[in-house]
Amino acid sequence: MAIFFDTHAHLDYPEYARDFAEVLARAEAAGIAKIISIGTSLDSSRRAVALAEKHPAIYAAVGWHPSDALQAPADLRPALRELAWHPKVVAIGEIGLDYYRLPSAQGGSAADDARYKQRQAEIFQQQLEVAAEAGLNCVIHQRASFDDTLAQLKNFPGTVRGVFHCFGESVARLKQILDLGALVSYTGIVTFKNGQNIRDAVAATPLGQFMLETDCPYLAPVPYRGKRGEPAFVKEISETIAQVKLCSLDELSAATCATAKEFFPKLG
Repeated sequence: MAIFFDTHAHLDYPEYARDFAEVLARAEAAGIAKIISIGTSLDSSRRAVALAEKHPAIYAAVGWHPSDALQAPADLRPALRELAWHPKVVAIGEIGLDYYRLPSAQGGSAADDARYKQRQAEIFQQQLEVAAEAGLNCVIHQRASFDDTLAQLKNFPGTVRGVFHCFGESVARLKQILDLGALVSYTGIVTFKNGQNIRDAVAATPLGQFMLETDCPYLAPVPYRGKRGEPAFVKEISETIAQVKLCSLDELSAATCATAKEFFPKLG
């Protein structure tokens, strides 16, 4: 059986509280050898670290999601530094910018939008600084914010690399990311009937420059679309990507696992 990693899962979410052991057992049975549980707040990050301490196959990324920037402490850096040096914390994330739901869409003003974007940028900057200090790369979230996200990441050349998780942009934007030395990762969207643009991006991404993820509990691949996602579903994602790349599952396994270990050195 080909071995794969799930490089982006939200295992601390309540959706897994009832059957967590079974979820991990299914992942192991599907050949998913390592899972990175992603933090979205300080509490979420601490829960991810706790899971990583308890389960050998689980690692953690710690960070604050941009959609919740207004709820973040004024300075995230001290608390994030405490988490970043943990031996099983492999990245800072998920961090970035998200302009998909601005305050103006919910009755707010243009000034509210500007404040929201500014706070996101401040939180992103703080977390990039911690990543640079700790020698960690970043798991990047961007939605409707590509140019600003890329521009802010460019301020850390040679010190912090990013993986643009759940990549769903154009091939032209893919090239911008790869030219920066950053990577992308692909989710179950690649299996969707309306996911041809994702498959086009996969076809254009060289082996060695992308990773696989579920973003579970979201984005379960076909034939589980609409259900709760879980790490075992990397198997279905890998099968579709291998077809697009015209390679074997073993070749895809070797490339994506090597890429993950190089990008996340503490993954082991």
